[in-house]
Amino acid sequence: MKSNTIMQERFGIPPSLLSGYLGIMLFMMGDGMEQGWLSPYLIERGMSIQQTASLFTAYGVTIAIASWFSGVLAETYTPKKAMLAGLIIYLLGTVGFIAFGMRSLHFPTMLVTYALRGFGYPLFAYSFLVWISYVTPRQMLGRAVGWFWFVFTGGLNVLGAFYSSWAIRELGPIPALWSAVFWVLLGALFALVFNKAQFPKGKTEAGRKLAELSKGLTIVKEEPKVLMAGIIRIINTTAQFAFPVFLPTYMAQHGFNTTDWLYIWGTIFTSNIIFNLFFGFVGDKLGWRQTIIWFGGVGCGITTLLLFYLPQLAPGNYAIVMTAGILWGACLAGYVPLSALTPSLVTKDKGAAMAILNLGAGLAVFAGPAIVGLFIAPLGNAGVIWILAGLYFISAIMTVFVKHTTPLPNVEPAAA
Repeated sequence: MKSNTIMQERFGIPPSLLSGYLGIMLFMMGDGMEQGWLSPYLIERGMSIQQTASLFTAYGVTIAIASWFSGVLAETYTPKKAMLAGLIIYLLGTVGFIAFGMRSLHFPTMLVTYALRGFGYPLFAYSFLVWISYVTPRQMLGRAVGWFWFVFTGGLNVLGAFYSSWAIRELGPIPALWSAVFWVLLGALFALVFNKAQFPKGKTEAGRKLAELSKGLTIVKEEPKVLMAGIIRIINTTAQFAFPVFLPTYMAQHGFNTTDWLYIWGTIFTSNIIFNLFFGFVGDKLGWRQTIIWFGGVGCGITTLLLFYLPQLAPGNYAIVMTAGILWGACLAGYVPLSALTPSLVTKDKGAAMAILNLGAGLAVFAGPAIVGLFIAPLGNAGVIWILAGLYFISAIMTVFVKHTTPLPNVEPAAA
């Protein structure tokens, strides 16, 4: 009992949810293991880059929809039931995608099943985030949520990338895809079976929650700055979901094979999760907007260009390109204060403001591949990179205007 208290007070992790955190990491590891290599693999088998972009775009659309509704479903039907639904949908989509779509590269089947799969992880992971918000004492909620994003990103982008770099080499691409099911089921075992935390019943009614969901749409008209924050959030991770569609093929042209790329991709997000914590402190000292503008917008814009042009200047130079990737991952974390800035823009309906931010996160999964699909043919790799870099610079300019109408004492320094 004493050790549980120490864990919660020192680390901010509710002991009753500890197995759930581990489950989220394992689930996301399985879910994200193909992100860095599926596009070049499908292109090698004869599909066009536009088709792979369409595949990831459809996936992003369903992720955005599921992200938007996950909170309502979790609070209405309990997180455990919403997570179970996410697991079942993920498994149906994955089995259909691998067994029927991938077998003959039947594009319509691949499109439908991969899109179905996209409903899975938001329902599973974001429902658990609701669970955290109810079980954790208010004074420790910030740390508890921080740990959620640590295991979420660590599983999706770090462990998934490093595991897949081994799996596609030792098992082969198709068996590697099937092995993801094992990690997802193992994660579900920890999050749904071993996790004994109770969720308070009778907290919400479906009608009221749906009304709050609609408020998340009307707030963008009442508070235009919240809309701007949502657009900035889309830009934040658009490149993250655009890069895997075309960058592995580009890197292969400059001396980096798929395994090299996966190690770079995994290290990028190792850097990112470390700097997520760092820029939380920087934002409190320097100011939320200043951190987003200079480290997020300007930093990501510059490092996006470096990540593209350095392989041309130093073909096959692993250390140089890896350094550029680490810098990009670090700057990506410069947008972390946006999660603090956005709810502070309104005096009420903070939940609706955060819903817009969550929707922006989901839409980025759609926007990244869509940009590649639309512009890779007419503009080429360089054109897509300049669009992504330009969006980062635009987000820096937009952030200048996302400011409080009245000062918030002890929240953000005057410098912001």
